[in-house]
Amino acid sequence: MAVRLVPQDRFKVIPPQPRDQSLPFPAPITAPADPEAALERARRLAGRTVAELAAAMGRPVPHLPRQGKGFVGGLVEWHLGVTAGSEAAPDFPTLGIEVKTIPLAASGQPKESTYITVVPLTGLIGLTWAGSVLRAKLLHILWIPYDGERGHPLAERRIGSPRLWRPTAAEEAALRADFEDLMELVALGGLTELSAEMGTHLQIRPKAASSRALTAGHGAAGQAIRTLPRGFYLRPSFTARIFRPMPGSGL
Repeated sequence: MAVRLVPQDRFKVIPPQPRDQSLPFPAPITAPADPEAALERARRLAGRTVAELAAAMGRPVPHLPRQGKGFVGGLVEWHLGVTAGSEAAPDFPTLGIEVKTIPLAASGQPKESTYITVVPLTGLIGLTWAGSVLRAKLLHILWIPYDGERGHPLAERRIGSPRLWRPTAAEEAALRADFEDLMELVALGGLTELSAEMGTHLQIRPKAASSRALTAGHGAAGQAIRTLPRGFYLRPSFTARIFRPMPGSGL
C-alpha cells in the first residue's frame, strides 16, 4: 500500500492536525475494525508532538533521553487502541498487524535497529519460520516514524506519516534465511557465539533491563543454563528501504 511519508528532511515543519480531527482522548479507544481504520488513526497522529500525545493521556514527558526509551511507542500504541497484552501475538491480533514506532534522522534514515520480538531460547523442537512469532509480527506492520534527532527535546518531536507495510516475497525469503541461520546456532547451544554482526537483515541482541535479568537457555552440551534474554531486531539498512522516497511522490 502506498502511503505518503512526511518530507524526510524536516519533521518539525509538519503542521498540527486541525482541531476538528482531535486526538482520541481522554480514555483509550477500542481496537480498529480493519487495516484501513488502523491506518486512519495513525494518520491523525501525524504532525502531533510527543507533548500533545502525552497530555491526552495525562502523562508527563521524561526529560532524560534514557527515561524516554519506549515512551513514544507507548503513547502511539495507546492512541491507536493497541489491545495485545502478549509478546506472542501482533499488536492488533484480529487484524494480524504489528505497530512499530521508528525514530528517523533529518535525512529520513532510521536511527537504530528496530526490536520485533523475543528470541525463544528453549522449547525449540519443531520450531519453524512459518509457525514463528517473529514471522507473525513481520507479515504486516504499521510503521509510525517520528523525529529521532537527539538534539531536539523529546516533548517537541513530531510524529510522521505512517506506512502500512508487508514484506515482498523476496524480503520474506531473506528474513527467513536469517531466522533459520540464527536459530540453528541457538538450538545448538551457541549462545556465547551469537553476535549482533550475524544476520543480513535480522540480528539477535541482548534484551534485558540489566545484566541480572536472566532467563533459561541451553549451553553447548545441552545443559540448562541461565542467560540474558535475547531479541530479534531489524537492521536500519533494512528498514531504510521502507522509508525510501516513492516514485512520483516528490520526496
